[in-house]
Amino acid sequence: MGRSATGRSLDVDRLATVIEDFNTVFIRLASVQRLNFSTLSVLHSLSRGGPMRLTELLATEQIKQPALTSLVAKLQAAGLVSRRPDPSDGRAALLSLTSAGETVVQSRHADRVARLERLTDRLDDHDRAVLAEAQEVLSRLVAIAHEAPTEPSSGPDRGRGE
Repeated sequence: MGRSATGRSLDVDRLATVIEDFNTVFIRLASVQRLNFSTLSVLHSLSRGGPMRLTELLATEQIKQPALTSLVAKLQAAGLVSRRPDPSDGRAALLSLTSAGETVVQSRHADRVARLERLTDRLDDHDRAVLAEAQEVLSRLVAIAHEAPTEPSSGPDRGRGE
């Protein structure tokens, strides 16, 4: 456990559990268009990462290459993803969202914003201020995760600075 600036200990195990619990509530939105998690993850990755090759997309998703290839083909057939030749390598293709795919991503984001706004409106001013600080820290953690290569777990003491 590390010490924070406020003197509180950071319980990384509890933080992981809280994030997992929050994600369970947050990612499960009612949706007019029912799409599975892998589909939504691919759409989100293409929305955030821009056009990319299947191999690049494979690095962001937690499914095997044959399953991703099949999923992308279904998304292309549904008009949510387009495929075009990669100008830097004619043998490869770049995948990108179509306007319909972008609409799905934007709609789900708007739903999440509205839901989160209803929840945060129930917090007091102090908790809202703490949450505002936490969003900056979480944003920095995301940036760190994107900069650093994935490290294999080396047991329970990993990441404690001991």
